Formats: sequence, structure tokens, C-alpha cells
Amino acid sequence: MVTEKLTANVKKPELDPLTSNGLNLDASGLIREDFITLDVLKRLVGQSILSVQQFDKELVIEICKFAALLETTEIAKSHPLDGKIVITAFFEPSTRTRLSFESAVVRLDGKILSIPEGQSTGVAKGESLSDIGEMFNAYGDVVVMRHTQTNSVEEIMQNLRIPLINAGNGSGEHPTQALTDWFAILKWKPNLKTTVPENERIHLGILGTPGSMRAVNSFLQMSLLFKENIKKISIVSELADPLGEELNTMLRKSGVSFTVTNDINHVIGDLDVIYMNSIAFLGDSYKSLDSRFKLDENSKLKRDAVVLHPLARLDELDSKLDETHHNLYFTQAHGAVFIRQALFISVLNRFDRLPEEEIPVR
Repeated sequence: MVTEKLTANVKKPELDPLTSNGLNLDASGLIREDFITLDVLKRLVGQSILSVQQFDKELVIEICKFAALLETTEIAKSHPLDGKIVITAFFEPSTRTRLSFESAVVRLDGKILSIPEGQSTGVAKGESLSDIGEMFNAYGDVVVMRHTQTNSVEEIMQNLRIPLINAGNGSGEHPTQALTDWFAILKWKPNLKTTVPENERIHLGILGTPGSMRAVNSFLQMSLLFKENIKKISIVSELADPLGEELNTMLRKSGVSFTVTNDINHVIGDLDVIYMNSIAFLGDSYKSLDSRFKLDENSKLKRDAVVLHPLARLDELDSKLDETHHNLYFTQAHGAVFIRQALFISVLNRFDRLPEEEIPVR
């Protein structure tokens, strides 16, 4: 079988890209002298995106390379999602995730049916998610759903026959956030696509409780796909066991060295990547954290360390770090649109809509 490949005529945009504080990385570094293998991306055609466990390293890298191609190439004029309807069903409040999905659709000329909050649906009257899923089959081509309940994915999938993209299910997973996280990391260090020498392996620091927080859960799982390039993982949490049985088992099977500490200052001087998060949500507010779980301009970060955060943040990440080279979180947030564009084109099999003069197939 002939492997179908995409190569990019990468060019600078006609207009200067919007820039922000922190690191502004050129996505073309991910695809320079490289190609995108469609045979790998086509594994997603018609598929739902529910869990990080659906991915292997090869697929993650190809999605990130495709996102880099979309970020550096003008494709809007080809209207890749013309004629497709995306339902964004958010039964839990969201700013960045919902808007980045919807921006991805609109920029590709697709149409959106939006549920911005659950009380505007039949759920307010007691309707089941499985019945709502049955209705969605007639209304759109793909559903993006965020829900407060961890079992919401299983419930809606009972009757849903069009693809579902999980945008966060309770304390479960957030797989597209993990793709966004690793897109930022790979733009920062493109050599992590391949196996790096031992002295170039990275030490990851994760603040939070991966066993009960979906963003850090998915980030940790996806990080293990790159285990040969990870020197160590340090988890900073108030809990003695922040992982739970399943993640503990995954980590031990991976062979990656890991530790748990209750003070970021114990490890901060050796961390290459720090994944921040709002640590604990209790009732209707976030718990106030002390200095053991915070970063500010006085934190003793390595000179070239970078900080990620899925946002929204509170006082665990001082805004004074925004103007430093440690800030990778704004690049992380901006890249979400291109990751989600890559997923929509792949799931809906719109590769033939890409402009051949800009992205030749060979």
C-alpha cells in the first residue's frame, strides 16, 4: 500500500500573527523537512475522541504536525468543513474550550449548533442524555460535549451514532486538552518527536491530583506515550496518593521514575516542564493554596523551564510570570484552535478539501 503524505509549502502569513506575552513559538519547526502521514491520521475517520487511551505516540505526533501545518498555512479559502454541522453541547460552564472548538469550526467554514449551558436543554426537565444523543443523530455530523458527570460519555453513547469528541467529562478525562498541551511542548522542543539522548530528557512537574482532575489525568497519560524522553515525573499534591489505582498502575508499568511531594519548592530547581492547575474545587469555590503550590516571579525556576496551565487560573500562577520566557501557557491556549481543526478534518475525512497548491499530496 502506498503511504499518502502531505508536505507543506510553509510560508509566513500575509498579516503578522497576533503575539502575546511569553514564548511565541514558530509551529513550522514541527514540520520543517518533514511530512504528514495521512494513513495515520485516517485512523480517526468516523471515530469518536473519548480518551487518551485511544492514542499512541505516532498518532499524537501526526495530529500535532497537522495542527502545525494548519497554523502556518492558509486553508480557510478551501472551506474544509463546508456543509458540516458541529454540535457543541456544554452542560458545564466553559470559556476557552467551547470557544476554541467553535473558532476551529467557523474558521473552516463549518456550521455550529451550540448548547452553551445545560439548563437550556431538556435535561432541565429530566430528559436523559441517551435520548438527547438519539436526537443529535439527526441534527449534526459530530458532537463536542462537556458535562459535569464522569459517566456522561457512556450515557450519551448509548444512542449516539455520529462521532463524539469528549471536551471534559466530570473528573474523568479531557483528551483534546492533552493534545493541546503536547502540541505546545513539541513546538518548544520538536526533537521530542524522536528519542533524545539521556541528557536531553525532560523532568515533568505536575501540580494537582491526576486521579480526580481530568486535565492533569489526560496530560499524565499522554506524557507516558513519550516515556523514553522523560527523565522523571514529580507530582505535587496535598494528597498522599493523588493518582489512584489505575494511574499508579500505568506509571509503574511505564518504567518512568516518579515521586510525590507536597511542596513544589522541593523539586522546582530541576523541573523542565511545570504543569500548573487550579488545585482543588470544593463546593462552589476553589480552595485557597499556600506557597507550596504556587509559582510567582520569586520562584526558583530553571533558566529554561517552561510553565503550562490549561486555564482558568487563580492565584496559583502569578500574572507577573506572563511576561517571562517561562510562559508557555498562552501559546498552549492559542494552539487549541489548530489541534481541534486537525481533529475535525480527520474525524470528518475532509482531507480532500485541503488546497493542493499549498499542501501537495505525494
